[in-house]
Amino acid sequence: GIKWMSSLEAKFEDAKDKKPTAEKLERLRREKINRFRNQHRINVQGTDLPDPIATFDQLQKEYKVHPKIMENIQAAGFRVPTPIQMQAIPVMLHGRELLASAPTGSGKTLAFCIPLLTHLKQPRNKGFRALIISPTRELASQTHRELVKLAEGTGFRIHMIHKAAEAARKFGPKSSKKF
Repeated sequence: GIKWMSSLEAKFEDAKDKKPTAEKLERLRREKINRFRNQHRINVQGTDLPDPIATFDQLQKEYKVHPKIMENIQAAGFRVPTPIQMQAIPVMLHGRELLASAPTGSGKTLAFCIPLLTHLKQPRNKGFRALIISPTRELASQTHRELVKLAEGTGFRIHMIHKAAEAARKFGPKSSKKF
């Protein structure tokens, strides 16, 4: 509830609360996070959600994202994460499920590609390790382009399969049974 007091009472109350408790510090931190989300129009639902990021630099410091991926983000001209990236990337890096909605051009592709590559850690010669299914060829091409740029220099091989016959030629006739 709301506690009403005069400014004199507030000063006296502040004086006796000089040592902030862990609860008070946590409440202040949550308020700061909520102000940040409101400022960037980030709406979230769920429990125990990770805090949003304000800069891409936080990805390397807090989540140990591969330095080459960080270089590629900078080289692509991305300076500040968009609101969808601010919240979606930490959620996915924490291994949580996500349903996100944002306008076209808001950075959703990058928001799920960064955690995908981070979870894979390093390339392995073990066939397909991640699969992205797109509803249209155009969206598949866009996702492929973004992943190729993001994974450049990391050793990951990014492929786009849009015809089964072409896939059989490219990966071998038994690829459908193998993968």
